[in-house]
Amino acid sequence: MRIGVVVDSACDLPADYIDRHNIQILPITIHLGGQDLVDARDPNETLRFYREHLGAKGDAGSSPFAVEQIRDVFLDKLVLDYDFVFCLTIASSRSPIHANATQASFAILSGYKPIRAQAGIAGPFSLRVIDTQNLFVAQAISTAEVVRMIESGVQNPNKIRERAEFIVQNSYGYMVPRDLHYLRVRGQKKGDRSVGWVGAALGTMLDIKPIVRGYRNETGPVAKLRHFDDACARLFAYAGRRVIAGLLTPTLGLCYGGELDEMRGLPGYAALIALCQERGIEVIESVMSMTGGINVGEGALGLAFAADPHDLDL
Repeated sequence: MRIGVVVDSACDLPADYIDRHNIQILPITIHLGGQDLVDARDPNETLRFYREHLGAKGDAGSSPFAVEQIRDVFLDKLVLDYDFVFCLTIASSRSPIHANATQASFAILSGYKPIRAQAGIAGPFSLRVIDTQNLFVAQAISTAEVVRMIESGVQNPNKIRERAEFIVQNSYGYMVPRDLHYLRVRGQKKGDRSVGWVGAALGTMLDIKPIVRGYRNETGPVAKLRHFDDACARLFAYAGRRVIAGLLTPTLGLCYGGELDEMRGLPGYAALIALCQERGIEVIESVMSMTGGINVGEGALGLAFAADPHDLDL
């Protein structure tokens, strides 16, 4: 059985990982100052977005592929290349792309037969849309586990689905923003008022940075720390303790809204990487998607892993 993987472009995976594992991308449309461009996780376009500070220009926004666009992506190619596809989407609580993909799946499953028959491909086609219940690099944790199972030779989609849904329920995604004012403005545009004007002003004045957590379709601040570098160092140290305690998958994800060398220079980064290498944990590093950058601002750090339920220990 040929099993494929599809993610939306908000999922923070590096281009070489996407290419190496033949992961398909559902693009997201980015709106910048009256112009539209497609976020298909092109690394050059993503870096240009950050280098030229495009997210701060004009009334930036994003919108996912519509139902018809998702249907066409599958019917034009994927129903021919694969027999079963897992489509893992950004949290349904934060984006309509999961609902769009689910709705598109009905049209795909009712329309694929003549396309495969004309191409001389026997047998049925199936797909499963999975809500990762998380954002950005945390989407990559369940995706990487699906990829790992496929490439280890697992041919039973039900086993892969059950494992993926278990990891989804136990994926922790963390983000440290640099600019609270930007985060407040973007949140208000999307109806999220968790960062108010007073909080943003005081946070900026005192250089307080929230630690934002994504977990089981809920996203919000779980800690407030002084100074960006210190917040990142404490987040790295916390992740190291979870690595020592034991992760549920051999993967830890990192993303950054800008050049990765800036992230690699943050205090605590090197110690976490060394610990992961010692413990056999693969670290997936990615520039944060343009979609992520528009919503949380430049210079934000993201970190994710899967672990048993536990209290945050910073």
